[in-house]
Amino acid sequence: MCLVKQRFSHTAPVPDAASTFAILFVILLLADTGVRLWLAARQIRHVAAHRGAVPDEFAARISLTSHQRAADYTVARIRLGMLERVFDAVVLVGLTLLGGLQALDLLMSQITSHELLRQLLLLVAVLLVLGLLGLPFTLYRQFRLEARFGFNRMTPELFMVDTLKGVVLSLALGLPLAAVILWLMASAGSLWWFWAWLVWSVFQLFVNFIAPVVIAPMFNKFTPLTDASLATRIRALGERCGFKVKGMFVMDGSRRSGHGNAYFTGFGRTRRIVFFDTLLNKLNADEIEAVLAHELGHFARRHIVRRHVISIALALVFFAALGWLANQPWFYVGLGVLPQLGARNDAMALILFFLVIPVFTFMFTPLASWFSRSDEFEADRYAASQTSATFLVSALVKLYDDNAATLTPDPVHSAFYDSHPPAAIRVRHLMAAA
Repeated sequence: MCLVKQRFSHTAPVPDAASTFAILFVILLLADTGVRLWLAARQIRHVAAHRGAVPDEFAARISLTSHQRAADYTVARIRLGMLERVFDAVVLVGLTLLGGLQALDLLMSQITSHELLRQLLLLVAVLLVLGLLGLPFTLYRQFRLEARFGFNRMTPELFMVDTLKGVVLSLALGLPLAAVILWLMASAGSLWWFWAWLVWSVFQLFVNFIAPVVIAPMFNKFTPLTDASLATRIRALGERCGFKVKGMFVMDGSRRSGHGNAYFTGFGRTRRIVFFDTLLNKLNADEIEAVLAHELGHFARRHIVRRHVISIALALVFFAALGWLANQPWFYVGLGVLPQLGARNDAMALILFFLVIPVFTFMFTPLASWFSRSDEFEADRYAASQTSATFLVSALVKLYDDNAATLTPDPVHSAFYDSHPPAAIRVRHLMAAA
């Protein structure tokens, strides 16, 4: 351990600090997993208890059969999520405290002695391990659970193609970014984290700019909206909302799923409105306009800009924390990794930080959910002022029904997780606005 202290400067005894950090990590991981399982159990009990009757707000428009299907779908997803959460916790412990990352790090050292290549290979190896371990859950969710409730339309061949495209895209975009950050960690001095944050911020803007015109078309087909009457209404809505529409497109979402949605994306010349083809098949023109008015409400009330600013500000905090932790030997040792002597441990610092940061921040989830629900209420009010609250309610009820969204979520589970208000409360607010 003395050799480790020669590589890093720290005043506290490494074994004591490492043990304390390891204990804290285990306590928070157990708390995280325990709370999430408790919330999931609450959701299952609450949804099952209300399975037998449609809430009064929806009784005239949603059948008992559809309500029960939504309840069963919710329970099935929650149960799978509980199993996945326990599995993820076990994998995290295996990679950290049980020495999985240490073994991968030593293996990469045997493959190559080139510093940058060794660290990039370590990053790729960890992502590959995590992807392979999570693959059974992804396959089961897509081809069993979603298929059981009539949502899956993806073929195994399309899944393989999408996966390969995702891997290639991740390598093409992620490896250069990782290489630049690793170079900054080794060469930019004590403020490397600030320059890395700048690089990450520019990278995020770049991806958001090219995503609508380069990345999204790699996975889906986008065709111009051909309904002239609907296009005219949307342009008029955009003008009222101060949103200059650059393009309106229909996405072939039905190739993969029966779920429907609409969104706007990009900025500047790449700004566009996108409709899932499944959405256009389910809603009439008035309802589509109301849904889009809600989405434009996020633009008009600057929710998206604010979220980007908050995201970039939080990234600065995280990079600053990483800049400090990367120089603390107890950070590595406490998470089951002995830093390599005479070599760079920057990739390991990145991996450890991003693996464990969710454990240390999970208690802030309800706060983020509350802010998101507040934005949704505001966007609903904006939509009601631009179109009709009645049409938005009609659209939402159809989407709840078609997407098998539960109408009776557990209040505590909803407050902790849900980015959108519960269905009954949301409809109640909209009808008050009407």
